[in-house]
Amino acid sequence: MVMKNLKIMSKNSLKMLSMLLLFTSAVAFSQTAKVIEMKGTDQMRFSVETIQASPGQKITVKLSNDSKFPAVAMAHNFVLLKQSADSKAVNLASSKQRDNDYIAPEMKDQIIAHTGLAAGGQTVEVTFNAPKKPGKYTYICTFPGHFQSGMIGTLIVK
Repeated sequence: MVMKNLKIMSKNSLKMLSMLLLFTSAVAFSQTAKVIEMKGTDQMRFSVETIQASPGQKITVKLSNDSKFPAVAMAHNFVLLKQSADSKAVNLASSKQRDNDYIAPEMKDQIIAHTGLAAGGQTVEVTFNAPKKPGKYTYICTFPGHFQSGMIGTLIVK
């Protein structure tokens, strides 16, 4: 009788252990971010102009700046906007916010995620979940003059 109970307990313990391992690996997998490494160039462009993601996917954007210019002349950031955002208005308001890394506090409700500024030789990063709604989302650099020069990209969620 004791041996039979031990066998039943062993089977149940193995089942529980298997389920625990499966759950743990699923959680670990779901928390792994898709890493996007890009550069902000002296030509005022993102080296990666299109990012593809699944709805809700965890993404880490690493933005490097290898410029030799001083930070006051050539710094970059990554600012991902909501679909409803007016990119020109966000950029215009943000370009006046030097003390806030060129992110306008009054526009934060239009921003999904953003980095700080990367000066030459620096890398900044941000981790966020892609929007759950499929579609195209614009990302820009709000350092003065960069958006107008074409420092724009698209996150495609599908």
